Amino acid sequence: MKKMLIVFILSLVSLPSFQPTTVLSAKETQDSGELRLQDMLMNMLAPYIEKDLNSYYYPKILKDLSPHVTPRKIAVVETRRVNGFRGFDLEITFEIEPTDGGHHIPVGKDRMTYKISYGPEVKLINHTHLETYEYPPD
Repeated sequence: MKKMLIVFILSLVSLPSFQPTTVLSAKETQDSGELRLQDMLMNMLAPYIEKDLNSYYYPKILKDLSPHVTPRKIAVVETRRVNGFRGFDLEITFEIEPTDGGHHIPVGKDRMTYKISYGPEVKLINHTHLETYEYPPD
């Protein structure tokens, strides 16, 4: 898994479209190589994101369930290299709508920035809770 994540991250940094940029993945209407790479990244980072969201939401916001992350509910907002061209310290910022996990009802909205470096090392460096959605009663 770690080797796969390293290879994947290295392939991302070689793409010009993943240089400092803003990506609006929610508005994609057809498949592309860039979108597939972005979806693979979401699949690989989802466990880290879910763990960090769980520690924030449970039990402070959600008392009866833990938030769940669906890769299609993660939008890449910005990516950048921390240490210049071909440097392997990268930052990626997401906007995320975690769900309840069962009925896929969104429970909030968050902006999270991760530092990803060789190793692989994935570290949360900023988390801003943007909104808490009212969860419908049973």
